[in-house]
Formats: sequence, C-alpha cells, structure tokens
Amino acid sequence: MARSKKHLGRYVDPRTDFGWKFYFGREDNKILLIEFLNSLFHGEKIISDLRYKPVEHDGDYEEMRRVVFDLHCIGSDGEVFIIEMQQLFQEFFKDRAVYYTSRLINKQLARGKKGSDYYLPEVYFIGILEFDMDRNGSSGISRVTERPYFYDVALCDKLTKEIFYDKLGYKIISLPLFNKQPEELKTVMDQWLYLLKHLSTMDRLPSFLDKRIFGLIFEIGEIGKLTEEELMSYEASLKHKRDAESVFNSAKKSGEALGHAKGLAEGLAEGKAKGLAEGERKKALETAKAFKEMGLPIADIAKGTGLSVEEVEKL
Repeated sequence: MARSKKHLGRYVDPRTDFGWKFYFGREDNKILLIEFLNSLFHGEKIISDLRYKPVEHDGDYEEMRRVVFDLHCIGSDGEVFIIEMQQLFQEFFKDRAVYYTSRLINKQLARGKKGSDYYLPEVYFIGILEFDMDRNGSSGISRVTERPYFYDVALCDKLTKEIFYDKLGYKIISLPLFNKQPEELKTVMDQWLYLLKHLSTMDRLPSFLDKRIFGLIFEIGEIGKLTEEELMSYEASLKHKRDAESVFNSAKKSGEALGHAKGLAEGLAEGKAKGLAEGERKKALETAKAFKEMGLPIADIAKGTGLSVEEVEKL
C-alpha cells in the first residue's frame, strides 16, 4: 500500500485503541481473544466460545454515569467478560474496575423482580495496563511474587485464604513490569505478554512463539494489508497514543522538577535553621563558660543560657 510508512513498523500495534479492537474486537478473529483469555485463566476455566455484546451502558437513572467498555463478551457458559486496555496511569483504576463489574452485576437482575432468586453469572474484569498499578505504593502491601506483573484477584477469606465467592474475578496485567526475555517464556501467557509488548517492533513471527496460536496475528496484522480507511484510523490512533504519552511524560518530568525544587528549598531552609540553632548554642556555651569563670551559681547560669546543668558543669 502506497501510504504505508516505515515509521509505522510492519505490524499493527495492539497497544493502541485501534490495534486492540482490530485484533480482539472482531467476530471473525474472536479465536484470538479466546486464546488470550484461556492463557490468563490457565486451566482455571476453559472458554470455548464468545459472543460480543454492546460496550455502552447507560445508567438506570439519569444521574448515573454512562459506562463504555473496550470489549464486553459473554462466554458459552454465560460468563461475562469486561476486557480493558488502559494506556495511561489512572489513580483510581481499581475503583473503576470494581465499578464496572458492579454495574454489570446489577444488570443481571431485572428491576422490580420479586422473590429470593439472586443467582448470578460469573463476572470477570480483564485489564491490560501500560503502567504499574501500584507504583506509588497505593496498596500499602509489598507484593512478593514471581509474577509481579500479574494480579489474579478474587473475593477470599482473609484468615483462611480460601475463596469466599468464585464467580467474581479480576485478572490484571501491568505490562511495564513484564520484562522476560525469549528464553524465559515458560507459559502461553508469557508468550502473549511478550507479543503484546513487542509486536510493533517485530518483522516476522519468531520461532519461540507458538505458530498455531499466534500465526493469525502475524497474518492479519501486517500494516501493508490494511485498507485505506483502516490505515487512516490506525495512524490517528497511534498519534493519539504517542501524544498522550508525550503529555503524560512532560507532566511527570515537570512534577519531578517541581518536587526536586521543593525538596531543595526545604533542604536549604532546614539547613539554615540548623545553622542558626548551632550558632545560638555556641553563643550560649561561650556565655555560660564566662559566667562560670566569674563564679556565678551553675543553676543560675543554666537558667539564664537555656543550657542544662550537666552541660554547664562540663565547661
């Protein structure tokens, strides 16, 4: 295609809004999403099929916020999946994840329904993040794990660690924390995460990725195969991603510079105060020594200079 540019690379970047939906949001490519989800569940459950559902949901009341998911799917056993790709840091991302699942759970019971039947389907939130969700230590807990990039969350009893409710789960990936090299990829999930992070810089399907699973991505993802309209959408999505990252990084650098300047000012102020205090103490010691040589009572000297009796006695 004539409009294809070298700076775009060879394959569509799945970490853009366009790329995420291009690979995982189309009915004819749903096998990719099925394989990806199965790699995250790793035998905990097997997803055999998916149906795509509307991504926009209005509130039950006018004042309720409308929610828009990246992807919303129903599994063959009635499970509900919300799949989100989040590019920039969000301070309240955990709140958002819980809010999204709560809204969907609320939708499962018809309004005004009577009776005691509160049976609910399984609901899962899948989040792929391009930031460290706990980079500011917001959880207050040190995560000691071999997979710091993977959050596998469920409602459990804090005392026994047993699962309390097994039909609500959150599986969240922090891609920046995934730094495995090709020789370290032990699971299919490892291969998926490596692909998501590096596909935009690859020029062919590498031998260390399972061709049966990832062959379709390399087949459909070539930028040269995009239609004119798709290419325009991808370029706009890529520009949006890069612009957002640039704004975020600039803000981060400005914040760091401001923090450095504030720290420097506080350090200078502290140093000045400390210097003044040391000067006052030196003056008090000299005065106390002179009074002591004059034979004044030690108690009076201590009271007049602010020193302790022990300090005056040592002079």
